[in-house]
Amino acid sequence: MVFGWGKKKDEKISKEIPLQKQIQLSDVSAIIQQILELRTSQILSDIKSIRNNTEPLIQELTMIGNTLEKDNLQVDEIDKHLRIIVVRGKQQVIDMIKKDAIHLPDIASYDDAENLSVILNQMLKKIGDVLGRQTRVIHIFAKKYAEKLKEILIQMNSNHVEIQQLLKNYEHTKYMSAEILESLKEIVDLENNLTKKEQRIVEIHSFIDSLDKKILSFEDSIKKIQTSDEYGKFLDLKRILDEFTVKKHQIKNDIDSQFTKISRPLSRYEYVSSLDKEQKNLLSKLIEDPFEVLLSKNRDSIILILENVRKGIISGSISVKDAEKSFSQITETEEALDGFIKQVTAFVDKRQSIQDQMVALESNELSDLTSDLKNALSDKENSKLKIKTFQDEINESHSNIPKLISDIEIKLRKFSNTVYTITYPKFN
Repeated sequence: MVFGWGKKKDEKISKEIPLQKQIQLSDVSAIIQQILELRTSQILSDIKSIRNNTEPLIQELTMIGNTLEKDNLQVDEIDKHLRIIVVRGKQQVIDMIKKDAIHLPDIASYDDAENLSVILNQMLKKIGDVLGRQTRVIHIFAKKYAEKLKEILIQMNSNHVEIQQLLKNYEHTKYMSAEILESLKEIVDLENNLTKKEQRIVEIHSFIDSLDKKILSFEDSIKKIQTSDEYGKFLDLKRILDEFTVKKHQIKNDIDSQFTKISRPLSRYEYVSSLDKEQKNLLSKLIEDPFEVLLSKNRDSIILILENVRKGIISGSISVKDAEKSFSQITETEEALDGFIKQVTAFVDKRQSIQDQMVALESNELSDLTSDLKNALSDKENSKLKIKTFQDEINESHSNIPKLISDIEIKLRKFSNTVYTITYPKFN
């Protein structure tokens, strides 16, 4: 500051040998509360003492102001213009002391301590501003007051700095204690979650045991059905059906080979014709997969389509490279049509007969049991995955709790003269 105070008192560093103490984790909260109460009591006592040491300094300021007000500073002997400046400066200092050098509030609570710091800071700032502006007037024309003012303000500023440091230390203590309490809460939450997850693992293991019993029951029931005569007949029919399906590929290949010969004019006819929905679907199937529609009920419609294709070629609405060849292939297809239909019908009838016999022999119970077994095996696998997930989370919690305890020990040491070693039953 301009007026010339601001030196900080030399701080004495005390070298105390810290105490060592072993405590339970459950004791930490009470210790935090005890430390806070002791620190609160101590800071109020210290700041009250500083306040009591500062109050006489303010009274001295008031006395200096009163004395200065009666002192004419022998301004009659100086230049008139300079006299005006000195008198104005003197009056500003006097007014400032009367207005701002007020009594300090008593200290009964921490809020009072914070309020004292604010009041003292404002007082020093206002006094410093005025004395800073009038420093030449004071040092030249009121020299006998300058040194005393300086001493008082240096001491007041030192006291204020000490109060600020005490408040800062206390705020740090409160912050550290809040962090420790938060860590304690985190440990409690982790413990609660551990209990819940461990209980869930027990429940899931019990559920898996019940699933194992169901799985064995399902497998036994399925085995009984699969060893029955009816199921043996069912498997024989299934094997016959699988072998019979090979026959379909042979018939289908012959039909596809024949209809491929006229696929180009058929495709052209699809674009130029105006058929109803049913005929259009039939035509599309003849082009894509004729095997599926070569049935007796479709014979006349297929012949009609083939003859219309022939007419389209004759009229020129359907263009082909070799009309005679296309006519020949259409005729060839028409002549083979009845044979194809007979083969397809025979295949479909035979397949249907086998399927009907299989349906009669098929066990609904086997289907249900197979489905139940699949679901049970799936539930068991999912349950094992849940156990693994819970166990991983439990392991992580078991790893995090010692870290939190170590962190609490470090923070306790930072604002306590005791080195606490925390014992935790689950890990000690």
